[in-house]
Amino acid sequence: MKLVFFRGKVPNFGDELNLHVWPALLPQGFLDEDESELFVGIGSIIGDHLDPAARKFVMGSGYAGYMGLPDVHDGSWDIRFVRGPNTARTLGIDPTLSICDSAVLLRALDLPEPDDSVDIAFMPHYETLERGDWAEACRLAGMTLIDATDPVEKVLSQILGARLLITEAMHGAIVADALRTPWIGARPIYGGHHKKWFDWSGALDLDVRLNPLKPCSVLEYYISRTGRGGALGKVGRFSASPLATLPNRILTQIAAGHLQAMARLEPQLSSDAKIVEVTERARDAVDAFLASRRAIA
Repeated sequence: MKLVFFRGKVPNFGDELNLHVWPALLPQGFLDEDESELFVGIGSIIGDHLDPAARKFVMGSGYAGYMGLPDVHDGSWDIRFVRGPNTARTLGIDPTLSICDSAVLLRALDLPEPDDSVDIAFMPHYETLERGDWAEACRLAGMTLIDATDPVEKVLSQILGARLLITEAMHGAIVADALRTPWIGARPIYGGHHKKWFDWSGALDLDVRLNPLKPCSVLEYYISRTGRGGALGKVGRFSASPLATLPNRILTQIAAGHLQAMARLEPQLSSDAKIVEVTERARDAVDAFLASRRAIA
């Protein structure tokens, strides 16, 4: 059975969690390169891009509209649980299968020691990192930048050690919430990333607040005003132009001041009882899946 998850040109914390969580929870050798069966794990990975001939086992994944909507009733899908109620509703499946994003299963694992030097941190979406000088914005704001492209162990240590996490990356919030680090949601500058936040938070009965994030560069300003991603949402000759240097510097300073203002907002956490409940339900779903595989073997 092959583990499938999104992989772009750089590592991304939320997606790379698959390589941290599943090998720790599944028997050794369970995952291999056999593509006749697919293990669909953490991330917005449900879609019509997956091989229609393969048997697909869904474990806490979400549908965010990045790919076409699959027919999950065609006999090739075995959905054990999904990220949230929006995914369940969109797929037309039993709403009780809406448990939580499976990154919550980090609570069942051994975790690295907290990095107590972090204090207040900001974690941008991994695409945002290349569109503006967020390292400089964080320096000006007196915060720690958490880089979503860094190794999973490092990011986990930083989130565990943070007194407060401001995050544009949804899995920053998911993991902070699971590990009980207070967090403040920053509305992603690219609008295509908004809906999935409400899918996850709906599973936790959490009224998530996504606060506006000021752009750090001319390119980000363009994306925030037009809602466009694609080629123009990537760093290229426009953002690298010398003409962009001065306005970028001004926008970076504005963004830094806005991060400081955001740090004064009321942080969020789901209830202790709810996070325990969904963790237990997710773990039970994994155990039931493994039991069913042993029964077939």
